Amino acid sequence: MPTETNQNTTQYDLFVSCSQGWEGLLQTELEQLAVGDVKPGHAGVYVSATLEQMYKICLWTRLATKVLLPLDSGPIETGDDVHTVASKVDWPSLMKPGASLKVDFIGTNDAVRNTQFGAQRVKDAVVDSIRHAGGERPNVEKMQPDVRIHARLHRDELHISIDLSGDSLHRRGYRQKQGGAPLKENLAAALLLRAGWPTIAEQGGALLDPMCGSGTLLIEGALIAYSIAPGLSRDKFGFECWTGHNADTWAQVVNDAKAIRDKNLQEKSFDIFGYDSDYYVTKAAEMNCEALGLQNVIHIANKPVEELKQPTHKVLVPGLVIVNPPYGERLGEVNELRTTYQILAHQVKQQFEGWTFAVFTSNPELAKETRLRANKKNKFKNGALPAELFVYSVLSADDAKLRKDKLTQAVQTDEDGQVENASGAWVRKNLCDKPLTEAATMVANRIKKNLKRLKKSVKQNDWHGYRVYDADMPEYSAAIDLYNDQVHIQEYAAPKTIDADKAEARFETLKHGAAVALQAPDNKLFVKTRKRNKGKAQYEKQTDTQGFDAERCIQVQEGNAKLWVNLQDYLDTGLFLDHRPLRMRIHKEATGKRFLNLFCYTATASVQAALGGATESVSVDMSNTYLEWADNNFRLNNVHLARHRLVRADCFDWLNKCREGFDLIMLDPPTFSNSKKMSDVLDIQKDQVRLISRCMDILNPGGTLYFSTNFRQFKLDEQISTRYVVENISAATIDEDFKGNPKIHYCWKIQH
Repeated sequence: MPTETNQNTTQYDLFVSCSQGWEGLLQTELEQLAVGDVKPGHAGVYVSATLEQMYKICLWTRLATKVLLPLDSGPIETGDDVHTVASKVDWPSLMKPGASLKVDFIGTNDAVRNTQFGAQRVKDAVVDSIRHAGGERPNVEKMQPDVRIHARLHRDELHISIDLSGDSLHRRGYRQKQGGAPLKENLAAALLLRAGWPTIAEQGGALLDPMCGSGTLLIEGALIAYSIAPGLSRDKFGFECWTGHNADTWAQVVNDAKAIRDKNLQEKSFDIFGYDSDYYVTKAAEMNCEALGLQNVIHIANKPVEELKQPTHKVLVPGLVIVNPPYGERLGEVNELRTTYQILAHQVKQQFEGWTFAVFTSNPELAKETRLRANKKNKFKNGALPAELFVYSVLSADDAKLRKDKLTQAVQTDEDGQVENASGAWVRKNLCDKPLTEAATMVANRIKKNLKRLKKSVKQNDWHGYRVYDADMPEYSAAIDLYNDQVHIQEYAAPKTIDADKAEARFETLKHGAAVALQAPDNKLFVKTRKRNKGKAQYEKQTDTQGFDAERCIQVQEGNAKLWVNLQDYLDTGLFLDHRPLRMRIHKEATGKRFLNLFCYTATASVQAALGGATESVSVDMSNTYLEWADNNFRLNNVHLARHRLVRADCFDWLNKCREGFDLIMLDPPTFSNSKKMSDVLDIQKDQVRLISRCMDILNPGGTLYFSTNFRQFKLDEQISTRYVVENISAATIDEDFKGNPKIHYCWKIQH
């Protein structure tokens, strides 16, 4: 509340909020604005400021989200206490007549169990106060209110404030268009500050974002360099319908800021460049720049990261390359992004010697692909995601070579200069006599690192089949699985843009490194090539090429079950390793239950259910080969086929005719199938509702349906979540060996 009566000298005790962890940055910013006594708090700072200083905070802060003027507080023991505390405020003296309002209520306790109730009670108190004073009832406006009231319930104490900023201050007003995953403007500013951009700009350094998206980092960088108040582009502030507002003082603060902007844009010049591979996103960035009149200050171009280099028309003063690349939670998959980070770092090392390089990512493992050592790291939150800013110094060519030489020398060798632990006559003859290249050494070391990481899980869970490499280094793109002592390598076919000879050479490098790391002779290496399918064609079971042949298979133990695996004849081996946790869950839950396995493949889940004590099971699939395989899996485990049936049928047709009830169902359909054996085309994204609903029709009360899909872009239809009790258990169904590829499948537990 104010401490003096003269408006020009009145000191207001304010709370300026920010993201948690930014308090120090915000304190420094406000001290530089010379706005009075500043003290750090939790997720913000406390400041005593005059009206003019408050205006400067709202206009000039790059980091804050809100500027709050505390009004009153009180204990909350009942729901009515909210109205009582809010009624203590003299609302008619604070709000201009006719002003619309909105209440932002945060926090709950035993008396106030949801924020909507709390907001309603505060609003009632405001309306009652104004009407009792003879004023006009204020309208509630959810989108663009004239006055925002901030109510925070914390530790049974309600704190009432008026929000002088209005809409969150990160919304500058310049964003006309945006890309797929835009940064908040104040987060972009914080990243630039942590990366040292103000100092670099003072020294005349350039700013470049090679994956600029809609241009947020570039725009915030320009606002910092040219000392432009970020609030100048906003249309509205929360104090405009507050009775303490002085239009003349505000106009002077705005005019002063405009004068600084115009002077600096005329007298100063900074090199600011942004690139992006998406043409439409670069157009969005250009529109955002134009909204601020910065189209001649920030230079945007459509260019992929592979072509990143310094402009050829002028020499740039070494500055800052800052980038917010995808990191797996958006627009791509982790393993597919490793190449992006590697290419990005390679281009920066080649083109930007002596520059500062800053990478903002939510995945530290991807940051390691830069092969750079960070000078400093700063933790942030990007929305709900924990993220980190890595700041590097780009080495000179000589320094980079020295570090590379040291890395090469660090590869473990024996006294003859060969890689250690590559035992066995075949390995020694065919591999150790052929020295590992640097690339093959990297592959071998990565696999050894994975083996070390997985050692505890393998031992504790007695795994006999598990993944040891999953395109960890995307230029060597393959999945490598161990079945007992045999190695199964599935090469992902290289894109057509990659030269065939180069792709073949890379794969030979991969095999060389894998054989050394896994000590695998030639007769224990099995190699396949898998198309890198996407979208609807991501997964479809193999056509029947031949019948089951036990002589071409090996037995693999999984828990109590023994399962047949074929490493030679099929793209898939007969055992989907990523579903191991789900099969073990079914094993534990199947006791005394009837189990249904749809699109059952080789019925490995049915085997686990039977061994877990299921009274009966039905396994349905279209493939004669896989059902014959399933039959052999049952026989291998002495499962009585009289109670555990195998059915060759179209799963849709079978479901429509089924009149049996089941206690436990596994539904793991392909993403897309147009098999001639099926009566209709299956598209799991489109067909999920009727498929899941029909399963739920035959699920007994108290039963469970486990629905799984490999479709990476899959979205569960809201109808399913509305009709049934749904729990996403995807994370719980992925073991340690697949943690690097968390979208290999999704899984839901669905009940009535």
